[in-house]
Amino acid sequence: MQKYIEEVILVDEQDTPLGTIEKQEAHEKGELHRAFSIFLFDSVGRLLLQQRAWGKYHSAGLWTNSCCSHPSPGETTAGAAQRRLLFEMGLETPLKHLFTFQYKVPFASGLCEHEIDHVWVGWCDTPPCIHPEEVADYCYKYPEEIRQELRQHPEKYTAWLRIVFEKVVASIEKNYKENKR
Repeated sequence: MQKYIEEVILVDEQDTPLGTIEKQEAHEKGELHRAFSIFLFDSVGRLLLQQRAWGKYHSAGLWTNSCCSHPSPGETTAGAAQRRLLFEMGLETPLKHLFTFQYKVPFASGLCEHEIDHVWVGWCDTPPCIHPEEVADYCYKYPEEIRQELRQHPEKYTAWLRIVFEKVVASIEKNYKENKR
């Protein structure tokens, strides 16, 4: 039986594809690759958070945004975001691209996240149906609750959520105010 090897897209600083690499190898070597993060809010303004499954090879058991992953070679980032949202959370909803950012975070395990991360946002009131190999648990929290927890217990959250959370909330608030005019 052949093992499935998941590949990610290597990119340069401008997010231009350079080739592919096995996902775990990219994290072992700290290679810059393309990723995405999805932030789903419900109609009362709470963010859907997921707790990463305990079997994940990094950041296991930590709380993070609604869904995050990597597009496969030949796949659009938008298509990958919809695919993974359905796979991990059992949800389908329109997504809007907010912004893209780059970050690099080494972990004590020797692994390293070095990604150009495309951030997507959506609104959905349907409860998730989580995939247990990907997600241990989920909850909904208001941004202010998350802010407080990030200040008091940052170690309970993924590195990328700690980096981008405020920018996501500010972007949504700005866009909401502009669209209300």
